[in-house]
Amino acid sequence: QVQLVESGGDSVQPGGSLRLACVASGFAFDSYALGWFRQAPGKEREAVSCISAGDGDTHYPWTVKGRFIIYRDVPKNTVYLQMDNLRAEDTAIYYCATQPKLYGDDCLTENEYEYWGQGTQVTVSS
Repeated sequence: QVQLVESGGDSVQPGGSLRLACVASGFAFDSYALGWFRQAPGKEREAVSCISAGDGDTHYPWTVKGRFIIYRDVPKNTVYLQMDNLRAEDTAIYYCATQPKLYGDDCLTENEYEYWGQGTQVTVSS
């Protein structure tokens, strides 16, 4: 069964960095799309990055492009989200998700994903 477990969330000051990890099991990690999403209080869940199925290209929305990097370690079945220059607006619960046959920047579309982790809290404050 597909399982995703996030970790690495913490409280950091503005301008700080954090690396989130999502350990995957139960599926062909290297052939599924992988996404990171976040949900802040009172806001809808939004994509922050993804790796598309097939070509393994990375995709980012404008809100985090240049600050966040998604990458994966296939032997460890782990996908990471490196977050730099964090802002208070980045405060949210961060989730990883996966889905087969999800190509191109469609991997930024939340409702395309069937499988989700439990989330990890990121808090950015002074």
